Amino acid sequence: MNRTTLSLIACTVALAAVTGFAAFDPPAASGTSAAGGATERPVERTGLLCPAPSFSDIADTAYTSFTPVTQGADSGGKAALEAAAEQSADGKGGKGGGKKDQAVLTPKPPGTPALGDTSGSDTPALIGTADGKYAPGWTVQETTRIAAGTGRGLQGVTCTPADTDFWFPGASTAKGRTDYVHLTNPDDGAAVVDIKLYGKSGAVKTTVTDGITVPPHSSEPVLLSTLTDDAQTDLTVHVGVRSGRVGATVQAQDDAGGGDWLPAAADPAGSLVLPGIPKDATDVRLVAFTPGDDDADLKVRLASPNGSITPAGNETVHVKAGMTSAVDLGPVTRGEPGSLILTPTDKAVPVVAALRVVRGRGSSQETAYIPATAPVGRRATASDNSAKGTTLSLTAPTADATVKVTVSAGSDGGSPATKTYTIKSGTSQDISAPTGGKGTYALTVEPVSGGPVYAARTLTGSSDGVPGFTIQTLPSDRGLVAVPRAEQDLSVLQR
Repeated sequence: MNRTTLSLIACTVALAAVTGFAAFDPPAASGTSAAGGATERPVERTGLLCPAPSFSDIADTAYTSFTPVTQGADSGGKAALEAAAEQSADGKGGKGGGKKDQAVLTPKPPGTPALGDTSGSDTPALIGTADGKYAPGWTVQETTRIAAGTGRGLQGVTCTPADTDFWFPGASTAKGRTDYVHLTNPDDGAAVVDIKLYGKSGAVKTTVTDGITVPPHSSEPVLLSTLTDDAQTDLTVHVGVRSGRVGATVQAQDDAGGGDWLPAAADPAGSLVLPGIPKDATDVRLVAFTPGDDDADLKVRLASPNGSITPAGNETVHVKAGMTSAVDLGPVTRGEPGSLILTPTDKAVPVVAALRVVRGRGSSQETAYIPATAPVGRRATASDNSAKGTTLSLTAPTADATVKVTVSAGSDGGSPATKTYTIKSGTSQDISAPTGGKGTYALTVEPVSGGPVYAARTLTGSSDGVPGFTIQTLPSDRGLVAVPRAEQDLSVLQR
């Protein structure tokens, strides 16, 4: 074996270890990847992007940062959240940010939550970076309370890494809706972004044909209703990046029904899981889209605490190619928590999907969104939890699964606590997290054995009789990366 080949192998291992954006197969609980023979390494560098929380002058936003303790992580490192330069809502420039502005919080070492808060409409988007011990599984939650007006209630979003492709089924340009796509560019070069809309009859003609430029280290909100004159109740939004990369999230707000963040759905797939529908949901609406050339026919099942059932009258859903389909499921959970499972009736056709979930009625209703999500994988992390108002939902769609849930020390002290749960195949369970910390805490979910697990976390907080709530799904926290063993690569190169 020559020196050049050895250098190439060393570079491959190093690159996989230092980036949180590397693509990899989810490692199994045994410590080896699904591909077989790979070893796990903690990531050494990662980045997160938080959208500007609100245009309301009466909005109060809390930020929570947390890094779980990860075996084998570096002992040094640092993390920071810095303000992005921000455009105004009409895209013509306005409130400033700048990387020299004081950060809303300073992340703390692994195992300890860090808190920060802001108020008003001038809070910018945030660009976060972490390396060393702060990087593996770094999670930041943005939670906003709006007392009145459009989008009133509780809005929450987990800050996400930059990427180049996003799907958002569940957006709208209907009367009474104010939906923005927030685009944040963390890099030194400009990003060029295409936004395409798909309604019930297919592609919607838009006014922007040359792409949207997002300057370096900046964020720009794009109001969907300015892209088209076509008012549609149910839209699928596709954000594709021609050059560079961005963070993208939709803020979906309703004049009458409150609002929340609509995160990007999981990549198109033949089978989908949408976990964490609250037991007291008064209305659930499924929005689905298939980006390919074939129609999709999907079986609809609700995983409840006692097993999977088929919603009466909604046994299947037909999704026409290139068109957005919507199905009203009503109060589908009927007093029990549940998760929606979509599987092909025959041929698997890639689909994206999300749920619009309503609690309350009339003037006291509030809205949240659940996109189809990836499984927990090796570990998932959620921050900004409290002893009251936090519900963790776990779903095992195909096989029994054993799951370990760990609660961190709290922002006001205390000790971590861990408890193990068994989730039966085809069921969805709301669990009470173990107690140990005081104040705001983070929780981690780690599958121990069995089939794949999907998770979501609900935060609740009523104000003046309005049942405010927000739901975040819990895919992998990207804390670990699978690195091929050098000796396996050597054997391949010797052939």
